Amino acid sequence: MAREDPTAWGTAEDGPLAADQLDTFDRLGYHAEQSLLTPQEVETFQREGARLAADSDLRKDERTVIEEKSQEVRSVFEVHRISEVFARLTADPRVVGPARQMLGSEVYVHQSRVNYKPGFGGGPFYWHSDFETWHAEDGMPAPRAVSVSIALTENYPYNGSLMIIPGSHRTFVPCVGQTPHDHHRNSLRTHSVAIGMPDQDSVSELARNAGGIQQFTGPPGSATFFDSNCMHGSNGNITPYPRSNIFIVFNSVDNVLGEPFGAPTPRPTYIASREFTPVPR
Repeated sequence: MAREDPTAWGTAEDGPLAADQLDTFDRLGYHAEQSLLTPQEVETFQREGARLAADSDLRKDERTVIEEKSQEVRSVFEVHRISEVFARLTADPRVVGPARQMLGSEVYVHQSRVNYKPGFGGGPFYWHSDFETWHAEDGMPAPRAVSVSIALTENYPYNGSLMIIPGSHRTFVPCVGQTPHDHHRNSLRTHSVAIGMPDQDSVSELARNAGGIQQFTGPPGSATFFDSNCMHGSNGNITPYPRSNIFIVFNSVDNVLGEPFGAPTPRPTYIASREFTPVPR
């Protein structure tokens, strides 16, 4: 279905993005920064990410997702609540400023996590639109949310870096099938399940219309902001080079969650926050 909602809700006058950068985000669905964080800041976040992954108590917590095959940590959710280091990052103007501009409003953190894709064992994330899941399972009314993925390690073309189909945010692809109870417990561990995944014909059509797929590579500290309805995914990592990223989702305070549109119950709040307090300025 053709998207009816805007992509860029703010204007260049709202800053920090210039008019051409905002236009590119509106047209393609993403905006990339090659050096959002300094090398010193990256080292701080790397240490904090490693600390969380090595925490034996946190590994037992439901906020931690374990790789199905390698049994290594795949993701740790709600890091802005369990880590003061990551909490400060969500309020950093370099991170939240573009989100406010893109969404044209104050924002709150819908979701945060560290994604780990260890060498020789990091599994893939199959093609998906976040908004489709957030709409169906979390009750997000409209695609007025933006994600930022910040690299903690070098993102090479061969270690499972982010891929987005340019312009795919302009089309909503609903996924067939009824959402099972507690579906998130399986879907977060593996993307081999069919529920919540788009059909191959739809992905092929989006890629054909876009003329290809954009892959995002870059050094530690680089970042990609992308619209919640972008069709995106990443390959598994069979290389010796680990890939880890901080992932923060900002939602407009004018787009808060209600009842799920396609699931029996909402997902847990560590995945989809129902605390709508704006990120402080």
